[in-house]
Amino acid sequence: MKSQQRKKLEGNGLWEGSRMIMPEHKARILDDSLKEEVRIKPDLDPQALVEISQVLAQSLEDCSPITITLFGEYEDRSIHGIVMRVDQHLRQIKFRYGDDWEWIMIGDVIGAIT
Repeated sequence: MKSQQRKKLEGNGLWEGSRMIMPEHKARILDDSLKEEVRIKPDLDPQALVEISQVLAQSLEDCSPITITLFGEYEDRSIHGIVMRVDQHLRQIKFRYGDDWEWIMIGDVIGAIT
């Protein structure tokens, strides 16, 4: 009889059928855990900003492929491609990678290498 009782209990001592969580509570728990993991964008020193600008300008000038790193609140993203256009007024670049392209805010770029 004891072996049957052990099968119904999990390591935390709860009955299998009593482990329920409402969808609203689950969403709140997930939201709270994501908020804890939000990162702050690093402040780049002037030297790093100059290097990023030079790499972007070189790619625009001779269509050479580069890899840019974009800041993300949860995770950085790296893209390999070519700078097609720079919009100084809106402070963004048109970046082509593969068959796709997108407008990227220059302020989101935290790294660029050839």
